[in-house]
Amino acid sequence: MAPQPDGRIVVGVDGSPHSHAALRWAARLAALTGGPLEAVTVWDFPSLHGAHGLVLPALDGFGPERRAAAILDETVAAAGLPQGRPAVRRRLKAGPAGPALVSAAAGAAVLVLGRRGRCAPPGARLGTTSQYCVHHAGCTVVLVEGDDPPQ
Repeated sequence: MAPQPDGRIVVGVDGSPHSHAALRWAARLAALTGGPLEAVTVWDFPSLHGAHGLVLPALDGFGPERRAAAILDETVAAAGLPQGRPAVRRRLKAGPAGPALVSAAAGAAVLVLGRRGRCAPPGARLGTTSQYCVHHAGCTVVLVEGDDPPQ
């Protein structure tokens, strides 16, 4: 028998427009359900995709974990969520994005993701991380459409 979900709403954020939309959607769900909201950013050595594409630690002056923390903070700040309602717990996970997000969402009620992130080629309908999570997460996965930046 599978354990009951703990009510958490986990949202993966990478700074992409889709992850901003996913965070706003997850915050609305958390406000409706009263479930705790957890924003997760994944980092993997030796590189991380940031606002300006692939970021190598030696080139930007930050280690990948520190850069991931900055992306998480920037995304939460830019989401325009009401102050304190719901509170956003921030969490960093190391490893490949799909498995790390599935692990972070273990026992959660729902995992919310943008339908594609920074790594997906332009025009891709679904990113590889979203595909992985849909197939492997042990909870409901919601994919949110975000505004694509102009090409």
